[in-house]
Amino acid sequence: MPLQTRICEILEIEYPIFLAGMGGASVPALAAAVSNAGGLGVLGAAACSPDQLRSWIRQTREMTDKPFGVDTLLPASVRRGSAPQSGNAPANPMAKIDEYKEFTRDFMARENLPEVDAAAAMRAAGSPDMGKSQLQLFSREFFEAQMEVVIEEKVPVYAAGLGNPAPWIDRLHANGTKVMAVIGKVKHAEQVVDSGIDMIVAQGHDGGGHNSPIGTMSLIPQVVDAVGDRVPVIGAGGISDGRGVAASLMLGAEGAWIGTAFLATDEAGIEHFQKEAITESGDADTVVSRSLTGKPARMIRNKWADAWVAAGKEPLPMPFQSIISGPVMASGLKAERKDIMPGFAGQGIGLIHSIRPAAEVMRELVEGAEVALSRSFVGDMQSSQQDKHQK
Repeated sequence: MPLQTRICEILEIEYPIFLAGMGGASVPALAAAVSNAGGLGVLGAAACSPDQLRSWIRQTREMTDKPFGVDTLLPASVRRGSAPQSGNAPANPMAKIDEYKEFTRDFMARENLPEVDAAAAMRAAGSPDMGKSQLQLFSREFFEAQMEVVIEEKVPVYAAGLGNPAPWIDRLHANGTKVMAVIGKVKHAEQVVDSGIDMIVAQGHDGGGHNSPIGTMSLIPQVVDAVGDRVPVIGAGGISDGRGVAASLMLGAEGAWIGTAFLATDEAGIEHFQKEAITESGDADTVVSRSLTGKPARMIRNKWADAWVAAGKEPLPMPFQSIISGPVMASGLKAERKDIMPGFAGQGIGLIHSIRPAAEVMRELVEGAEVALSRSFVGDMQSSQQDKHQK
């Protein structure tokens, strides 16, 4: 049966499949490829400077005439992240910076990681090339400058990866921009729906990167029950093939937000050795850690994340932890160390076996979902007929 929902009409796309806005990975080439293949490509622009964001939007427009989106973070999400997240977390992060930098130096020496310059460390940690703007990364001014670009460029879709886009809703809608937010709890879904949002991404614990403490199978139907009569819900978290897309729809969602499956593509902005790490990993090879960003994030298990557990140290809250992890991330990337910087990934990683063009991934997602849904429909029809005969 055809893979179409009302989201296709709302966004003017062929299939209700979304590229997750993954920072550093969902670059213009990948977003355009997904949009050209009938889905909605979304730029992962959280760490883009305003100038770089504008450039990315215009590059994407040069590569596709289809709708696409932009995903950023919003100020309140990082303010929440700046508070201690456990009873052992440092109450004053800046007072711990020197001590934690020493931890980084010791780790790099143990692992024979090459030294990197400060600029490379900042880029690896997600700090953009600020150019003339000189806005502090992840400050209110930084986020607001990004949003001005999103509004000025009149992007077709805006996705809030963390935070509530309520302050910008009216201006975005005035441009014809559809607005969505990625949430991980029912209460957050209810909050953003009240802001006038157009659709919601319910991302469960199975997903790569920052995600929810609630499992995908449990989260999606509860969000659908809470707000699905008001806005469409898009399922996310560990969806890596067509069966996962179909499952999301069967749980009441009207689309699927997919990240890891698109990481192992020719167009993804991550390093080739990281793409290889995805194809070589299995279902038990991910771990949730705060060691990179300061917020819980699912990644392929690595020595840096394990070192924090072994040392019994609490990572600093976002964005301070990026100062600590930046040198390790940059050095691990430079040395192509799969055991240090394999990257973020969801629990569906074991379904990904090769690096391919994004269009091929899209085609298999669509075909697999249509087959799975058709089988379910046939099964329902057979069950209904059996019930009639028994009566």
